[in-house]
Amino acid sequence: MGDKNNDNKFNYEAELSKLHTDLVHLQEWVKKEGLKVVIVFEGRDASGKGGTIKRFTEPLNPRVCKVVALGVPTEKEKTQWYFQRYVYHLPAAGEIILFDRSWYNRAGVEKVMGFCTDQEYREFLRSCPEFERMLVRSGIILLKYWFSVSDEEQEKRFKNRISNPLKRWKFSPMDIKSRSKWLEYSKAKDDMFAFTDTKQVPWYVVKSDDKKRARLNCISHVLSQIPHEKMDIKPIKLPELPDYKDYVRPPMDYQTFVPEKY
Repeated sequence: MGDKNNDNKFNYEAELSKLHTDLVHLQEWVKKEGLKVVIVFEGRDASGKGGTIKRFTEPLNPRVCKVVALGVPTEKEKTQWYFQRYVYHLPAAGEIILFDRSWYNRAGVEKVMGFCTDQEYREFLRSCPEFERMLVRSGIILLKYWFSVSDEEQEKRFKNRISNPLKRWKFSPMDIKSRSKWLEYSKAKDDMFAFTDTKQVPWYVVKSDDKKRARLNCISHVLSQIPHEKMDIKPIKLPELPDYKDYVRPPMDYQTFVPEKY
């Protein structure tokens, strides 16, 4: 990627293009070998998770690589086993599932904002490592990434979201409530790591104050963690169009076209 301290040697688009090519090879390998891959993206608000996920999925087939971003659980889901609604989205053979936030909601926002009881929280910390070991034993490749952003950079990104109408949707009422609970979130994250940063399924921390470098570093690390080979991309030859001389199409003015403003 070049010298970190010399932006002249750092070509983000060129590096991303190389990684995208590698991701396509990974996708084809996952399909060929019938692998089941789960990648968890967690971190504070505005830490860069969404941007990384967007760049990760950009060159991939959405039927193979799927993003799961669950909303607030329904009343029915609240009565289920906590992990149940996440299990529903786990991959079949030949699939990559990216969780944009995951079951770790319970160790983060639910704990800090009081959306779960202390008993539910403690049970999560006990059962989560075993749940993840169970996934790995079943043959799932499970990777977990925590995007670490400084309070100064988060403040800058929040202000940008507020002032930019195209990004305003990213700033939720929960983000506002979370502002006064920075320390509580820090402690919740540290406790979460203490229980769930296991040898079998470790947490990988991505420094994300520089969003572009964070994206490249995360994608590069994913590629390094899933052994795969470059696939032979077979050339595609388009067939000749058939002869339509015996078919007369209706006049084009029978159709309603979108006005060409541009």
